[in-house]
Amino acid sequence: MDAYLLDWANLLLRWAHVITAIAWIGASFYFVLLDNSLSPPAHEDLKKKGVDGEMWAVHGGGFYHSNKYMVAPKWLPLPENLHWSYWESYSTWLTGFALFTALYLFNAGSFLVDKSVYDWSAGAAIAAALGFLAAFWLIYDAICRVFGQKKGGDLIVGAGVTLFIVFASWLACQLFAGRAAFLLVGAMIATAMSANVFFWIIPGQRKVIAQMKAGQPVDPVHGQRGKQRSVHNTYFTLPVLIAMLSNHYGWLYQAKQNWLVLVLLMLAGALIRHSFVARHKAHVLGQRTPWEHAVVGTLVLAGMAFWLAPPPQSAEAKAAAAKPVAFAEVKAVLDQRCAMCHNAQLQSKGVALHTAELIRQHAQAVYQQASVLKLMPLNNATQITDEERALIKRWYEAGAPAN
Repeated sequence: MDAYLLDWANLLLRWAHVITAIAWIGASFYFVLLDNSLSPPAHEDLKKKGVDGEMWAVHGGGFYHSNKYMVAPKWLPLPENLHWSYWESYSTWLTGFALFTALYLFNAGSFLVDKSVYDWSAGAAIAAALGFLAAFWLIYDAICRVFGQKKGGDLIVGAGVTLFIVFASWLACQLFAGRAAFLLVGAMIATAMSANVFFWIIPGQRKVIAQMKAGQPVDPVHGQRGKQRSVHNTYFTLPVLIAMLSNHYGWLYQAKQNWLVLVLLMLAGALIRHSFVARHKAHVLGQRTPWEHAVVGTLVLAGMAFWLAPPPQSAEAKAAAAKPVAFAEVKAVLDQRCAMCHNAQLQSKGVALHTAELIRQHAQAVYQQASVLKLMPLNNATQITDEERALIKRWYEAGAPAN
């Protein structure tokens, strides 16, 4: 695909993906809040109608009174105009997979493969990446089916899925380029979230409605399974988001123990999400807000910031940093590490670095991408060193002289 058209596809698919993800996550967060904020109905007329829980809310200058029926209203026929929350999920997955295809699968040799991590072909990497998405759903679903209905099933499933995610994170970081590994772990969990909606939540709701319309007894297992998978989805949300966002920060996915970095980021997200879920329930019960999990999640992030902090400069490094950088030194680094993708014939992202004038023109982008974010060279394919990144940094901060 032409690079210019690919950039447009990247932009529009990313935009659509973010829009649909906001819609899906917003709906998920709202219904979890609603479920955990319900109180038993206070008035007899609500009880007679079969209301199992109610919530009063104020927003936008008006009052809202939400009622939940565990099966269906007893006082009126099942309404035909039902709102179904599923296209948000499907659209998020479809746009995400399209973006993954356009950016990672079409450029697998550059984006998926890092030969310093694992030396294999682009085709094999593509097959393995798709296998990650399918395998995680199949194994996760099997764990839920086998253990979900047993005594203490929620705890067993939670522990089993957590351990499997840790293993998958470690394996992805042993096989794929760091940036791709982080994205792939987020994508595999997001695939399971959408599959929960497609295979269990929506079909279960359709079966319940069909049973009600046929005058048959409603099998409660459909509601139980749907609730179980919905709860899983809400706990997956923040880990997926941080996995997707963190792959834009080279100092995270380039860490020596990058799989552990990813696991800890997702753990912090899950703990913080639980704190908000528990908060809604505590308010209904008149209990204090349980912020302990959010505090632990925040401490995990603070500990990571300390762990990943760059070491203090040695006396030799400080002395080197005080010396002015000659443009010839910077150009030598760019010629060796960057020019293969940014030259007169190939101008990746519209950036060329084969002349002094062009280097000066793109100095800020070079500084940001190579020295600050450490995103370039992609997957560090040309093995730029930390000393060379520091050299570019000193040159730019001195005014990026081109003489």
